[in-house]
Amino acid sequence: MEEANVIKALAALAQETRLRIFRLLVVAGPQGQTPGQMSEALGAAPTALSFHLKELSHAGLIAAERNGRNLIYRASIPLMNDLLGFLTDHCCEGQACLDVTTKLDCNTG
Repeated sequence: MEEANVIKALAALAQETRLRIFRLLVVAGPQGQTPGQMSEALGAAPTALSFHLKELSHAGLIAAERNGRNLIYRASIPLMNDLLGFLTDHCCEGQACLDVTTKLDCNTG
């Protein structure tokens, strides 16, 4: 994944409402959600939701598909996986990573 695309995706997610929208769409999976469903679930005004959907779409994190009179939004799972892969590439210099329950104490060797 190109660094410029990583920055664009992370910038889009660095806002509370957009992060909540993206997480909602990840949970919805391939079924996706309509703007009305998202607005109701998040308690967001339709105009604000539209703005945030546009930002996520421009970053490539979501895509919309017309289904009759409705737009169905879905998270781009492949892009999400690419983003996670970029962030964890060369993790721990090839060593087995620490268990997430292990606390790192910087004061001990």
